[in-house]
Amino acid sequence: MPTEIKVPTLGESVTSATIARWLKQEGDTIAADEPLVELETDKVTVEVNSPAAGVLSAILQKDGAEVEVGAVLGEVGEAGGATTAKAPAPAKAAPAKKAAAAPEAAPAAPVPAAAATGGSIDIVVPTLGESVTTATVSRWLKKQGDAVTADEPLLELETDKVSVEVNAPASGTLSAIAVPDGAEVEVGAVLGAISTGAGAGAVAPSTKPAAKPDAGVNPPPRADGPVARPATPPSDVFPAAAKRLTEAGVSAASVGAGTGKDGRITKGDVLDFLAKPPAPAPVAAAPKAARVDGARDERVKMTRLRKTIASRLKEAQNTAAMLTTFNEVDMSATMALRASYKDAFEKKNNGVRLGFMSFFVRACVEGLKEFPAVNAEIDGDDIVYKNYVHMGIAVGGPNGLVVPVIRDVDQMNFAQIEGTIAGFGKRARDGQLKLDELTGGSFSVTNGGVYGSLMSTPIINPPQSAILGMHKIQDRPIAIAGKVEIRPMMYLALTYDHRVIDGKEAVSFLVRVKESIEDPRRLLLGL
Repeated sequence: MPTEIKVPTLGESVTSATIARWLKQEGDTIAADEPLVELETDKVTVEVNSPAAGVLSAILQKDGAEVEVGAVLGEVGEAGGATTAKAPAPAKAAPAKKAAAAPEAAPAAPVPAAAATGGSIDIVVPTLGESVTTATVSRWLKKQGDAVTADEPLLELETDKVSVEVNAPASGTLSAIAVPDGAEVEVGAVLGAISTGAGAGAVAPSTKPAAKPDAGVNPPPRADGPVARPATPPSDVFPAAAKRLTEAGVSAASVGAGTGKDGRITKGDVLDFLAKPPAPAPVAAAPKAARVDGARDERVKMTRLRKTIASRLKEAQNTAAMLTTFNEVDMSATMALRASYKDAFEKKNNGVRLGFMSFFVRACVEGLKEFPAVNAEIDGDDIVYKNYVHMGIAVGGPNGLVVPVIRDVDQMNFAQIEGTIAGFGKRARDGQLKLDELTGGSFSVTNGGVYGSLMSTPIINPPQSAILGMHKIQDRPIAIAGKVEIRPMMYLALTYDHRVIDGKEAVSFLVRVKESIEDPRRLLLGL
């Protein structure tokens, strides 16, 4: 009996993933725990290993498909056995009516959808990550009529933090592009089709219609715009929006100008329109003109990254009792120590450079040991105190800020800390951070100074209870032993959850960090 390959648990609050690519093909001999398929979530790629040794007898979910945790991806059969387990895949794609159309003398063995006689395979929107149900078509990488190979990138979709490539599910010809650039699409929507087999050279429509009208009676038309259901959506309406329009019996003209790219009507535009009561018939006065943006205004749809940032920041504000305390630190001693030893440090540690982050990380570790509430979190009615430090370090990637976590940083030396942070930065730029590197932090540090920020109030990264904000180093006049001197100064900000951390603890923690940076010998001696 075949063994099922299932989507594993993907991390905190992650319920679905996209199949990035299969590493094996049907019929391949595989060993237990051998990587079979890569799944892509919001920020990371996860490998799914074989649950048993044998033969990959069936691939039930193709590259680019959206799958939920626990879904069956394929099957592993016994070595040397026939790969008859392939049957479930075409059975899902081909309903019973397809078998009825075949002659009775057809062979008993199932025929894949992409048969040599020339079939068509749909290109669908894959799973896009945690709680993400829609995406925007960023651009098509191929044109209609182009020859494509299996797993070749066809188009890019924009999601929360990354651009996801949708690969060809099979080799053939890109016979149909159902959704244009800039369109908003839902998970599972048909993007286009690939013709395979002998008919691959012809440009043919998909085997499944891009928008199939619902069976049954049409809903009653609205008084402000009844229209017949169109066979295909207008070019100025996204497919998801066109489906909503046809279901409601409303014309695109009734909605007016859309908020999508080039003024196209999005699903959100339609939902907003339908949520409003029908406009009353005009009586004596002319109806009030709808608002029109000025010639110098530019209306741009909010990106998914910006939507996610807005949602999470608001969640943090609504949940935690956040306060911010400030202090300033004289960077003279730390800068002098770094200048004296940075070359020797880099030479000894195989090219790892000595930066300021390791000093601040070590200073925070010492402060967290002294004030454990800053490293704690609320869980229901309990406060959980951590006997370790998993420190999140905010790093900038091409599509936004991410916070990978240095685990057990309290056990690391300066070189290990600097090397880990440098690795985070590189993988963030390349989009190669792992899921487990982005979860489980107990405290975070963010450095707005790299962007020129002089002072800010960072927001807590839930469920953590505090975050340290570093800022720009700037020469300022300060009083030293009754004299005015110019020193390199940095403002520090600690935002904390007052439900867990008292003001005295927060201020004392920040002073402890200040003292460690102004006299870094304390860090070396553990004082």
